[in-house]
Amino acid sequence: MKRKIFVIVICAVLPVLVSTCSGTPKVSRIDADTQVDLSGNWNDTDVKQVCESLISGALSSPRIDSYIKEFGASHRGELPTVIVGRFRNTSSEHIDTGIISGIMRTAIINSGKLEFVEGGDIRDDIRAERQDQQSNASEESAATLANETAANFMLTGEVKSIVDKAGNTMMRTYFVKATMTNIETSRIIWEGENNDIKKIITQPKSKF
Repeated sequence: MKRKIFVIVICAVLPVLVSTCSGTPKVSRIDADTQVDLSGNWNDTDVKQVCESLISGALSSPRIDSYIKEFGASHRGELPTVIVGRFRNTSSEHIDTGIISGIMRTAIINSGKLEFVEGGDIRDDIRAERQDQQSNASEESAATLANETAANFMLTGEVKSIVDKAGNTMMRTYFVKATMTNIETSRIIWEGENNDIKKIITQPKSKF
């Protein structure tokens, strides 16, 4: 009798387990411009809003225009060169600041106002390849050593947040800053900040 009951239970539960384990996730495609807020955390809509603001500020800055003209006048019309430095995240959540700096770099390059040089790991890879060519490539085709273009400015930034909470309701405000600094003089030639992103997140009340 017990064996019969056990078999019946297994037969009833097994299809459910198989269905659960073999089920595929449901995926829905939406327009890239659609604003979606699921958790209330930093998301792609925030990135877009912040980058549009900072890029607009940088490209329309009279100070940057003035430095570009000064540089061009003393360097045969060449454009100043920028390297991306640290974009720190000191907020209360994980934020990939590389996305922010990357979008800003692409927009500024495409504007034709400034040139950029690689930094960080990519620069190290390029230097390693250049060094390797000295031994393994023909003399005519090998890249020349000590011939990099030096950066004139450094683009850095920071993301901060303030969290205010009462009961099951939280307000999170983001402060995103980007700074362009003259490497030789350490003078700040431009600084932009966006603090327009403010979210109120209300968690459902516990039933217990």
